[in-house]
Amino acid sequence: MLFIEYPKCTTCKKAKKWLDDHNVEYTDRNIVEENPSYEELKEWYEKSGLPLKKFFNTCGMLYKEMKLKDKLSTMSEEEQLKLLASNGMLIKRPLLVGDDFIRLGFKEAEYSEMK
Repeated sequence: MLFIEYPKCTTCKKAKKWLDDHNVEYTDRNIVEENPSYEELKEWYEKSGLPLKKFFNTCGMLYKEMKLKDKLSTMSEEEQLKLLASNGMLIKRPLLVGDDFIRLGFKEAEYSEMK
């Protein structure tokens, strides 16, 4: 599994602790140092079955500064994916990528389903 996080994020810390406490093996990746690429995001989005808006960190300062709440509905899927690939701080985190699932954010119940 690939665990994509922002190390200063408290939700990411909780998710990482849960993974460690449950002996789940994963590869850790800092979203700021290595932002997901357009190709990765497109693949994960398609695999997730979720609306693309769910991939955005709607609580983040950058999302708010860019006024994306009003802009996303007018943007194409490709434009949104390129925007996400441009800055990791726009992506909801943590992002957990498994062979057959994608988890956005951290909900203990969802993580427990992986076992």
